[in-house]
Amino acid sequence: MEVHQLVYLVAVAEEASFSRAAERVGVAQPSLSQQIKKLEDELGTPLLDRLPRRVVPTAAGERLLGHARRVLAELADARRSLADGRGEIAGTLTVGAIPTIAPYLLPDLLKRFAVAHPQVQVEVVEDVTARLVEMLDRAEIDLAVLSTHDGGPTIHCERVGEEELALLVPALHRLAKSKAVRWDALAGERFLVLQEMHCLSGQVSEVCQRQKLRPAVAMRGAQLSTIAEMVSAGLGVSVVPAMMADRDTNPDRVTRPFAGERPTREICLAWSLLRYRTRAAKAFEQAVRERVG
Repeated sequence: MEVHQLVYLVAVAEEASFSRAAERVGVAQPSLSQQIKKLEDELGTPLLDRLPRRVVPTAAGERLLGHARRVLAELADARRSLADGRGEIAGTLTVGAIPTIAPYLLPDLLKRFAVAHPQVQVEVVEDVTARLVEMLDRAEIDLAVLSTHDGGPTIHCERVGEEELALLVPALHRLAKSKAVRWDALAGERFLVLQEMHCLSGQVSEVCQRQKLRPAVAMRGAQLSTIAEMVSAGLGVSVVPAMMADRDTNPDRVTRPFAGERPTREICLAWSLLRYRTRAAKAFEQAVRERVG
């Protein structure tokens, strides 16, 4: 059993395709297939089921995949630890962020981070919370910027700040000139919300429940930018994070704070407790704390 065979096995399992896996790892497909077959022959059991349209792990393959991912993560950590021993803030750093944070927080933060740490190559993965936590567990990303999450036995999740949630309304809406919006003024309004896979959707639902508001949902979208355009078109109102509102310059919509106790959401950093944390990861963590705090 060789390391490159484990790399190929993980790639095929995650891509569900020999051709896509070969492209991902940068080898010819016949060579990759040959190495997988060689591994199966050595272990005396099939690791992958070759279905007509996709490839899936067998029961034995699933068991080996867990070991393979841990082995590859340990090897990656060994390289990172040795590189870190030189005392430099350098190397590759893979950062995950949820879609309701990434476009508003990361551009300026990454620009400043690149100036402060030019030897760090940052790669960004944008995805929903559940998938980012899975990536942390699989050692595919170094840390993630999330909102509220409980963490787990292998994931550390730490609150580093919070931000207000505000109401986004069309510029000609009856509430557009309000200094602050009372929750009871929203009775009868059509709400535009994110799909339930986004944590912001759950946070908005909890706020509405606390305020005894049961809004009519006119649309569920995948992106805040889409929802904002729907608000501009007069199709409803939405609850959005302050970091989005602060950067929104569209004259067809306005943001208004809520009256009384204003709702907020947490900004959190998460990382795996099983992985070595490099100087680059700690430097990025500090940059997020300074920016959010």
